[in-house]
Amino acid sequence: MTHDRNRPSSLSPATLAVSAGRPPRRQGGPVNPPVVFSSTYVNQGVSAPGELLYTRMDTETWHPFEEALAALEGGEHGVVFGSGMAAVVAAVGHVPAGGAVVVPRHAYQVSLGYLDDLAKRQGVEVRRVDVADTAQVVAALDGAHVLLAESPTNPMLEVADLPAILAAARERGVRSVVDNTFATPLGQQPLALGADVVVHSVTKYLAGHSDVVLGAVVTDDPQLAADVRAYRTMHGAIPGPMEVWLALRGLRTLHLRVERANANAAELARRLAEHPAVAEVRHPSLPADPGHERAARLMHGFGAILGVRPHGGAAAADAVVAAVRLWVPATSLGGVESTLERRRRFATESVTVPEDLLRLSAGVEDVEDLWADLDQALRAV
Repeated sequence: MTHDRNRPSSLSPATLAVSAGRPPRRQGGPVNPPVVFSSTYVNQGVSAPGELLYTRMDTETWHPFEEALAALEGGEHGVVFGSGMAAVVAAVGHVPAGGAVVVPRHAYQVSLGYLDDLAKRQGVEVRRVDVADTAQVVAALDGAHVLLAESPTNPMLEVADLPAILAAARERGVRSVVDNTFATPLGQQPLALGADVVVHSVTKYLAGHSDVVLGAVVTDDPQLAADVRAYRTMHGAIPGPMEVWLALRGLRTLHLRVERANANAAELARRLAEHPAVAEVRHPSLPADPGHERAARLMHGFGAILGVRPHGGAAAADAVVAAVRLWVPATSLGGVESTLERRRRFATESVTVPEDLLRLSAGVEDVEDLWADLDQALRAV
């Protein structure tokens, strides 16, 4: 599905979140696109281009969400997938046997696990880099096939100089893929910064209510879009119609949720940095944060994810998780509810992630209630 390039140039992202992907206006027609439950379509003879045939190939229920997300990312083509990892694999899985992929040393652990699996099965070289070190990233791109970048990274919140590393990738003929899940299209638009592909875990901020698992790819390249659609069809990496419809409904309030969650995260970061029970806080809004200058220059807002290390090590971090009452101990992020977890409880997490790091996803609750709950948990520990 493609969208009208004239709309993003004249409407703000907040307006696009509400208006893109609407059905044509007609008297008596629906304001919202309907959800269609059908595994197949009436079809005889040779199908004409664009005719629907079978839902594994295409369905009209996907199109409004794909159009809306492409508009928000400033891209031409959106492709929705059954999960974020399905989108990642479709975007980077073309790397040849014996090829090389550059990826941040801190990134979504399942993405790293997938690349490690490629290394074992196909001899792919996985070059893990400090994505905040631009010179290191550029050097690693020589002879590579794919750059899979995150900024800010999960869970350490390092901020990359995306324009610089994406330009270097393009100069070297390296396909650049940016996971924009943390920043969202409201925080940055990697295609405008030089990326070939943007991927999302739609499960997180885009859907926003912790009730669906979906992914998406956005690109300006029609051939690449055709390739990832073909991958989706052949590998059955398709989403259900109801899940996509729910994600589109969630997308309508993206700007409101992100604005509130970002404001909550910045205020909590400021207070946590002064808390006697806290050893370290990571959030790009803090002037002392290593990523502050880049985030202020390259992003709109600083995101709603925080990294917190309490005094007392991993045991203290676990005790904080056990002591909160409003914050929800859970993996994943980006929902309306605030969640937290100790990341290194997973054996698959990067070994350079501190054992005591808590990843906090600020939601949209009243910030004073969120603070009171964190404060009492930290003081109890």
